[in-house]
Amino acid sequence: MPLLLTSDPHACPPAGRGCRIAHFTLVPFLLVACGGPESSPPHEAIADHEIHWDYAQLGPADWATLSSEFAACGVGERQSPIDIGDAVPAPVPALSATFRPAELHIVHHEHRADIINTGHSVQVNYPESDTLVIGDERFELLQYHFHTPSEHRVAGREFPAEVHFVHRAADGRLAVIGVLIEEGEANPAYEPVWQNLPSEKGREIHLEHVTVDVDALLPRETASVRYVGSLTTPPCSEGVEWIVMTTPVSMSGAQLAALRAVLSGNNRPIQPRHDRPVLRAMVPELDAH
Repeated sequence: MPLLLTSDPHACPPAGRGCRIAHFTLVPFLLVACGGPESSPPHEAIADHEIHWDYAQLGPADWATLSSEFAACGVGERQSPIDIGDAVPAPVPALSATFRPAELHIVHHEHRADIINTGHSVQVNYPESDTLVIGDERFELLQYHFHTPSEHRVAGREFPAEVHFVHRAADGRLAVIGVLIEEGEANPAYEPVWQNLPSEKGREIHLEHVTVDVDALLPRETASVRYVGSLTTPPCSEGVEWIVMTTPVSMSGAQLAALRAVLSGNNRPIQPRHDRPVLRAMVPELDAH
């Protein structure tokens, strides 16, 4: 929603082609550079794997005390996630994306700094370059990963899960697309991932003959809310551009239960909004073409 910055929210490459175009006018956003070679993980500014943190004993309330590098987790004023219920209709930058089917490369890790979510996570990596264009800026899809329950809320409503599509620009800046997940009908688009969810932490699965159509993972109604926030995991670096889809996708109770069996409770609490604008697109984005 996995589009991010150096240390927070997750991607794999495909072969078909699907294009979605959005019609937004321009509003500036501040983004933060990641640094490091292109082959390096998007979040290698510090060795997070050497600093133990989690969502329980050393949870979000303690993150800022674990390292000076995590200070933003406690004092930052542009932190994520937030409640997006009272977004203001406004023109925003035009948004378009090209997502193609990709071979599955799934990682289930705990406390890994080479991925945006450094806590418990199931992540699908993208070795090829699918693209997201915001205004005149191009970002490549790196990976997508899951949080249960959702991190963002809509008018106070928490969702069973949320998926983040993490993108990075050539200069290291990050942008994340957040997609909310509600319980409802089974979602066949996610089945290739669900059928291969790793039950063991630290396990990596690479399936060359199983592909996922990323375009099909997004909601058909793709209106969004945008704001400038942060990574939702330490070091909570600010300057991440968030694009949160306001229409959730559905998953069956069985699908959600399967996800919770692998990871659960890896959501950071809602953060204060302060004086940040939260903008709702005046027209739907990412119309399929």
